[in-house]
Amino acid sequence: MAFELLYWHWIVLAFILMLSEIFLGSFFIFWFGAGALSVGIAMLIIPGMSETAQIIVWTFSSSLFAVGWFKIIKPLSLDKTKAGLSREALLGEIGQVLDPPNGDKFGKLRFPAPVLGSDEWLIISQDVLTAGDRVSVVDLSGNSLIVTKA
Repeated sequence: MAFELLYWHWIVLAFILMLSEIFLGSFFIFWFGAGALSVGIAMLIIPGMSETAQIIVWTFSSSLFAVGWFKIIKPLSLDKTKAGLSREALLGEIGQVLDPPNGDKFGKLRFPAPVLGSDEWLIISQDVLTAGDRVSVVDLSGNSLIVTKA
Protein backbone atom coordinates (compact mmCIF):
# COMPACT_ATOMS: atom_id res chain seq x y z
CA MET A 1 0.00 0.00 0.00
CA ALA A 2 1.58 3.26 -1.20
CA PHE A 3 1.25 6.58 0.54
CA GLU A 4 -0.70 9.13 -1.46
CA LEU A 5 -0.79 12.85 -0.73
CA LEU A 6 -4.37 14.08 -0.49
CA TYR A 7 -5.71 17.62 -0.43
CA TRP A 8 -6.25 17.58 3.32
CA HIS A 9 -2.61 16.63 3.94
CA TRP A 10 -1.59 19.89 2.30
CA ILE A 11 -4.19 21.88 4.24
CA VAL A 12 -3.04 20.38 7.55
CA LEU A 13 0.59 21.10 6.60
CA ALA A 14 -0.44 24.67 5.73
CA PHE A 15 -2.01 25.24 9.16
CA ILE A 16 0.95 23.66 10.95
CA LEU A 17 3.40 25.93 9.10
CA MET A 18 1.26 29.03 9.53
CA LEU A 19 0.73 28.39 13.25
CA SER A 20 4.44 27.67 13.77
CA GLU A 21 5.04 31.26 12.72
CA ILE A 22 3.58 32.32 16.08
CA PHE A 23 6.59 30.80 17.82
CA LEU A 24 9.25 31.75 15.26
CA GLY A 25 8.31 35.32 14.40
CA SER A 26 10.34 35.50 11.19
CA PHE A 27 7.27 35.80 8.96
CA PHE A 28 8.98 33.58 6.41
CA ILE A 29 7.60 30.11 7.15
CA PHE A 30 4.09 31.56 6.87
CA TRP A 31 4.55 31.75 3.09
CA PHE A 32 5.44 28.05 2.86
CA GLY A 33 2.15 27.42 4.65
CA ALA A 34 0.31 29.67 2.20
CA GLY A 35 1.90 27.71 -0.64
CA ALA A 36 0.76 24.43 0.93
CA LEU A 37 -2.75 25.84 1.26
CA SER A 38 -2.73 26.77 -2.42
CA VAL A 39 -1.74 23.17 -3.30
CA GLY A 40 -4.58 21.84 -1.12
CA ILE A 41 -7.06 24.11 -2.89
CA ALA A 42 -5.62 23.18 -6.30
CA MET A 43 -6.06 19.50 -5.43
CA LEU A 44 -9.72 20.09 -4.65
CA ILE A 45 -10.09 21.43 -8.19
CA ILE A 46 -7.75 18.88 -9.84
CA PRO A 47 -7.94 15.72 -7.70
CA GLY A 48 -5.61 13.60 -9.84
CA MET A 49 -2.60 15.93 -9.61
CA SER A 50 0.70 14.03 -9.51
CA GLU A 51 3.03 14.37 -6.53
CA THR A 52 5.64 16.02 -8.76
CA ALA A 53 3.10 18.62 -9.86
CA GLN A 54 2.09 19.17 -6.22
CA ILE A 55 5.69 19.84 -5.19
CA ILE A 56 6.18 22.18 -8.17
CA VAL A 57 2.99 24.12 -7.34
CA TRP A 58 4.01 24.31 -3.68
CA THR A 59 7.54 25.53 -4.51
CA PHE A 60 6.33 28.06 -7.06
CA SER A 61 3.48 29.45 -4.95
CA SER A 62 5.62 29.62 -1.77
CA SER A 63 8.34 31.49 -3.66
CA LEU A 64 5.80 33.79 -5.27
CA PHE A 65 4.17 34.60 -1.91
CA ALA A 66 7.51 35.19 -0.16
CA VAL A 67 8.96 37.38 -2.92
CA GLY A 68 5.67 39.26 -3.21
CA TRP A 69 5.69 39.99 0.51
CA PHE A 70 9.34 40.93 1.00
CA LYS A 71 9.88 42.84 -2.26
CA ILE A 72 6.49 44.46 -2.94
CA ILE A 73 4.12 44.60 0.02
CA LYS A 74 6.44 44.95 3.05
CA PRO A 75 8.34 47.99 1.70
CA LEU A 76 5.00 49.79 1.34
CA SER A 77 4.33 49.41 5.06
CA LEU A 78 7.65 50.79 6.34
CA ASP A 79 7.33 53.72 8.70
CA LYS A 80 8.82 56.69 6.89
CA THR A 81 8.03 59.20 9.58
CA LYS A 82 10.74 60.78 11.64
CA ALA A 83 8.96 60.18 14.93
CA GLY A 84 11.40 59.34 17.69
CA LEU A 85 14.28 60.81 15.74
CA SER A 86 13.85 64.43 16.82
CA ARG A 87 17.45 65.55 16.52
CA GLU A 88 18.03 63.91 13.15
CA ALA A 89 14.69 65.15 11.81
CA LEU A 90 15.36 68.77 12.77
CA LEU A 91 19.03 69.23 11.91
CA GLY A 92 19.46 71.12 8.67
CA GLU A 93 15.83 72.21 8.40
CA ILE A 94 15.33 75.75 7.09
CA GLY A 95 12.69 78.04 8.55
CA GLN A 96 11.72 81.69 8.80
CA VAL A 97 12.09 83.80 11.94
CA LEU A 98 8.74 85.11 13.21
CA ASP A 99 10.05 86.67 16.40
CA PRO A 100 13.82 87.09 16.86
CA PRO A 101 15.45 86.00 20.13
CA ASN A 102 16.34 88.89 22.42
CA GLY A 103 18.68 88.40 25.39
CA ASP A 104 17.15 85.71 27.63
CA LYS A 105 13.92 85.67 25.62
CA PHE A 106 13.45 82.84 23.14
CA GLY A 107 12.57 83.67 19.56
CA LYS A 108 10.04 81.90 17.37
CA LEU A 109 10.56 80.13 14.06
CA ARG A 110 8.12 78.78 11.48
CA PHE A 111 8.86 75.93 9.07
CA PRO A 112 7.10 75.84 5.68
CA ALA A 113 5.69 72.40 6.59
CA PRO A 114 5.24 70.91 10.07
CA VAL A 115 8.28 69.08 11.42
CA LEU A 116 7.60 66.50 14.14
CA GLY A 117 4.02 67.73 14.41
CA SER A 118 4.63 71.46 14.75
CA ASP A 119 5.42 74.24 12.32
CA GLU A 120 6.37 76.81 14.99
CA TRP A 121 9.31 76.32 17.37
CA LEU A 122 11.18 78.32 20.00
CA ILE A 123 14.69 79.27 18.91
CA ILE A 124 18.03 80.35 20.37
CA SER A 125 20.74 81.96 18.24
CA GLN A 126 24.18 83.52 18.61
CA ASP A 127 23.51 85.52 15.41
CA VAL A 128 21.62 88.80 15.34
CA LEU A 129 18.32 87.92 13.74
CA THR A 130 15.37 89.96 12.52
CA ALA A 131 11.83 88.88 11.67
CA GLY A 132 11.77 87.30 8.21
CA ASP A 133 15.36 85.96 8.25
CA ARG A 134 15.86 82.43 6.96
CA VAL A 135 17.66 80.24 9.49
CA SER A 136 19.00 76.70 9.59
CA VAL A 137 18.75 74.36 12.59
CA VAL A 138 22.20 73.33 13.85
CA ASP A 139 21.36 71.76 17.23
CA LEU A 140 18.75 71.30 19.94
CA SER A 141 18.62 72.60 23.48
CA GLY A 142 15.76 70.94 25.33
CA ASN A 143 12.61 71.84 23.42
CA SER A 144 14.26 74.81 21.67
CA LEU A 145 16.20 74.87 18.44
CA ILE A 146 19.65 76.41 18.09
CA VAL A 147 19.79 78.15 14.72
CA THR A 148 22.14 80.14 12.51
CA LYS A 149 21.40 82.41 9.55
CA ALA A 150 20.96 80.42 6.36
